[in-house]
Order: sequence, then C-alpha cells, then structure tokens
Amino acid sequence: MKEKKKSDLAVLLGYAGNYKGLTFLGLALSGAAMILGMLPYICIWLVARDLIDVAPDWSRATEIGKYGWMAFGFAIAGILVYFAALMCTHIAAFRTASNIRKQGVERLMKTPLGFFDSNASGLLRNRLDGAASETETLLAHNLADIVGSAAMFIGMIVLMFVFDWRMGAACLLAAVISVGAMFAMMGGKNAKMMQEYQAAQDYMSKAGTEYVRGILVVKVFQQTVYSFKAFKDAIEDYSSKAEKYTVGVCRVPQSVNLTATEGAFIFMVPVAAFIAPTALQAGDFAGFVTNFAFYAVFSAIVSTALARIMFAASGMMLASTALGRIAHIMNAPVLEVTDNPKEPKDNSIEFKDVSFTYEGSDVPAINHVSFRAEPGQTVALVGPSGGGKTTAASLIPRFWDVTDGRVSVGGVDVREMDPHVLMDRIAFVFQNNRLFKTSIFENVRAAKPDATRDEVQKALSAAQCDDILAKLPDGMDTVIGTEGTYLSGGEQQRVALARAILKNAPIVVLDEATAFADPENEALIQKAFSTLTKGKTVIMIAHRLSTVVGADKIIVLDQGKIEEEGTHEELKQKNGMYSRMWSDYNQAVKWRICTGEV
Repeated sequence: MKEKKKSDLAVLLGYAGNYKGLTFLGLALSGAAMILGMLPYICIWLVARDLIDVAPDWSRATEIGKYGWMAFGFAIAGILVYFAALMCTHIAAFRTASNIRKQGVERLMKTPLGFFDSNASGLLRNRLDGAASETETLLAHNLADIVGSAAMFIGMIVLMFVFDWRMGAACLLAAVISVGAMFAMMGGKNAKMMQEYQAAQDYMSKAGTEYVRGILVVKVFQQTVYSFKAFKDAIEDYSSKAEKYTVGVCRVPQSVNLTATEGAFIFMVPVAAFIAPTALQAGDFAGFVTNFAFYAVFSAIVSTALARIMFAASGMMLASTALGRIAHIMNAPVLEVTDNPKEPKDNSIEFKDVSFTYEGSDVPAINHVSFRAEPGQTVALVGPSGGGKTTAASLIPRFWDVTDGRVSVGGVDVREMDPHVLMDRIAFVFQNNRLFKTSIFENVRAAKPDATRDEVQKALSAAQCDDILAKLPDGMDTVIGTEGTYLSGGEQQRVALARAILKNAPIVVLDEATAFADPENEALIQKAFSTLTKGKTVIMIAHRLSTVVGADKIIVLDQGKIEEEGTHEELKQKNGMYSRMWSDYNQAVKWRICTGEV
C-alpha cells in the first residue's frame, strides 16, 4: 500500500519534536486573543446603543462607564494573551529551526564525502540554514495569525446573526474578494512559479559563493567580464522570475485585494441605504444607527485580519518551498554501516572487477578495474585527464561506494568495515588542501586532537615546515588569514602534509599533491613524502611522471579502464601509452624559451 504523503505542516511540526505541544498551545492562545480583541467592539456597540436610546438626555446612560472599562480590560487581556501566544510559537519556532539545522548537519555527517563534490557548500548552506530560517516566520507568526484570523471570522459570522446579518454579510464580502485574490496569486500553477523563483534564488546564491571564491584566479588572469557572466546570468534569471511573479501574477490580484480590504466600509454603504427606509418605517432607526456604527467600526479590523492571512499564506508557500530545499539535504544518500564490522588483516588494498558510475551519467567512470597493492607498496595511478584516477582513489575511503565489484582493505570489503576504523587507517593529501582559519598548530592537530605540542612540532619539521614557522610572527600559533598572514599554495601543501604525518595512518592516498607547487616547494614536499610514506601502503595519483618513477607498480588508466601496468622500466619497454606519456613529459620538461635569432 502506498504511503500517504505528509502535508508540509505535518513535516514541519515533525521537526518540532517535544515543542510541538507548545506550538498548539500558542495557536490556541492566538485564537483566544483574537476573540478577546473583538469583545471591545461589542462594548462599543453597547455604549452606542445606550447613548442613542436615551438621547438627548445622556445622563441617563449610566452603564457606559462600565462598558468602557470592560472594553479596556478585554483589550489589555487580548494583548497579554497574544503576547503569551507569540512567546510559545517563537520558542517552538526557534527550536524547530534549530532541530532542522541539527538534523541536517547530522545527515550530512553520514553522507559519503563525494556528495560534497557535486553539491557546493554555498548551495548546501543556503538550503539548510536559509531554508530553516524561512520556517521560523511560519511557525512564529503565520500560523498564529491564521488561527487568530479564523477565530475572528467565526466570531464575525456569529455577529452577523446577532446584530444585522445584512451588514455582516457586507463586511464578509470584502473578505471573500480578498481570499479569492490571494488564491489567484498563490494557488494553482502560481505555486509552481514560486518554486522556480526559489530555485533561481538558490542558484544565484551558489553562483555568488563560487564567484567570490574564484576572485583570486579572476584577477590574476584578468577575466573579470567572462568570469562574471555566470553570476550575472544567475542574477538576471532571479530578477526575471521575481519580476514575472510580482508584476505578471501579483499586480492585479493584489490591487483588488487591497481595494477590497482597505475599503471594506464601502460595501456597507449600499446595504445601509437599502435598510434605512425599512428601519424608519418600523420605528427602529435608533437600532439601525447603532448596528451601522458597530459594523462601520468593526470593518476596520477586517483589513487587518485579511492582511495577516495574506502574509500567513505567503509564509506557508515560502515554508513549503523551504521544506523542499531542506528535503534535498534530509534525503541525501547515507553511507551504509554494517551491523557486524570486520577488522582488516593488514594494509593491503585490492580492487576486484570494480565499476563505478556517477549519478546522472550513463558512462562508467571506472569500468571493471582490478589491481592489488601489497602492504608497504607504492602504487601509482597515471593516465590522461578524465581517465578515472581520482575516482578510483576515492573509492578506497568510500567517498563513493562501488556500483559493481569490490574494494578491499586488508582482505575486508570496505563496506563491511566500521567507517571510523577505515578512515583512521587512511591519510589523504589532495592537490588543493584547505586550511582552517585558525592557528597552524590547530590545523595540524586536526588529524590527531589529543596530540601534544611536541608531536605537532615534529610533524611540521618532518613536513619541511621549519622555514615557514621561522617567518611567522607567532610560529605555529600564528592564525592563518589574519593581519596579512597568508601561505602560498606550496606552503599550505606542506602544512597539510604535516597533518597527514601526524595522523600516521598505515595507508596514504596522494592525489596530485605537488600539482600547484613551485620547484622549491616541490623539492621540500618530496622530502616530506619520504617521511610520510615510509613503511606505508601508498596510492599515488600524479601527472608529473618523474614523481612515480620509483613506484613499485604503475597502473595506466584511460577512460576508466586499465591500459597497462608494471614498473617504470617495464612500461617503457612496452612502447605503449605510458611510454608515449613518458616521452611527452620529458619533452615538456626540456622545453625552454629561447632568445635571439633562430
């Protein structure tokens, strides 16, 4: 049997947890506050009735003082109860938004790390933090306003029959027109347009984040106009959808809505003109005037209540699209954890008929790949860009799980290992390592939180970072990114190497670790490699073939398949792809800019 889909409100209240009851209490108090807010108008009607009955001898209206104090008391009580209602809904809203953020982060902590390659951090932040904030308005204000306005309309319908149903119906006509106008703006196909508007906002946020992060490259290569194009297109798309919705959809219905609600009194004029002659003939003109005065005053709160409903309906629609964005994170793939984890026997790595296809792609990134790295061996993965080298390496720590086949560490399928045990056995050095905006000491110690200062210092020295520390004002206590303290790409890479050295994991994955290093930094990084990889099982990805000459095994990957494998000398003898790559590499190394005539 197909499971019934939950409403957006039910989903949202599901995040409230123990604070769901506080939300319902706040809604009940909001309804009570609106009823209390209507009672002063009845007191006004009673005052008008008594004054008209005794006119012109006003002194005989002895009860009007009592009615005045009653009106004052009801008004104060309404304000206090509404304040209590908002206190309840606000507390529940803040806790709900907090729960959304916590559950979202908890979900992200369980997703494969590869998920973050295809989902930019700016987009994830906007979807989780920004969308959670949008739900606060709904729970804190909009729902309370909806319940309060519903209570008001129920009270209005009751008053229609208590005093004069014809004048009450005239007041209600304004409400009917307003509700129809609001549905025209927010119902049907226009709800989908709001989703497109929110999607454009998400894309603009993502494009803006990526543009800011790439400003350094933009300035270096003077590509401002071209690099800004994607961000500019995102802004224009957002602007176009916002204008299409506000001008194309909302302009006419909103004009009708405001005219009806702000001019609710106008609907009473023809009704009063129709009733007045009958009231005169019946000798009840005083009662007619009293009722007209009541509804004339009462019509003023109709616009206020309808405005609340409009903003509440807008809040419901925004919350609905926000929940859709939150669902993207809450439904993110989760790294499956076995109930009976196995311990690896050693530090060997084996790919057995492994295939992997990225989501949304029809072409495998890795296609029936098999190889083995014995404990303590260095295996290099080389080949043209897009050949599958990084993808293969990312399958070892389960950044992604294989589509077919098996990746094993120590004879155990990585999917049958405890993820924490697996990650503890592997150290990574990527081509573009990121350092936290904190001290170098804390950056390095992130690999081993209980490390001592002496251990961190030794790791930095082993990573050839002594010259870096010598030039910094506070040594390894210097906070990166403050007061003009920045490190070059090669220096950042050496600090990242210190982090990997401190972790001292038995398996090391090096992904183009010298890609952005200058010759001086590359020489120091190579020295650090000798410390990092000593006695370890190493998977090395490299385009600079000089760095893999000493590898125990070189595997050439092209279009996701193994073209050939062997040692450096063996592959040179085969005159295959590796041999051609080696020849091209040596020609590139020898290339020089010559001056003078040729």
